[in-house]
Amino acid sequence: MANPTNVLSSGIEIIGSIRFSSDMIIDGKIQGEITSDKGRVTIGENAVIKGDVTASSVKVYGMVEGKITSDRCELKDKSRINGDIKSKAFSMEEGAQLSGRTEIGA
Repeated sequence: MANPTNVLSSGIEIIGSIRFSSDMIIDGKIQGEITSDKGRVTIGENAVIKGDVTASSVKVYGMVEGKITSDRCELKDKSRINGDIKSKAFSMEEGAQLSGRTEIGA
């Protein structure tokens, strides 16, 4: 069976940490850490994250206020990041906003 994808849709607000092992799509508001050892996280256009995000792959369409740590990080055109990024591979589309430091590579 393929890895299921967890979805937190817009309208959901969570205060506290989230830990998962498969993939997750977040479009709501989260105040706390988001952590996955192997999973991928997609932060949707409506998402507002206040906390650190750690996952193998992080794709951001919305807003993150905190540190992102991943093997692969993609900032899409409407994303807004206020925090540092540490990633082995990094891409940032025109229009994305980043206020913080980046550490790219090994």
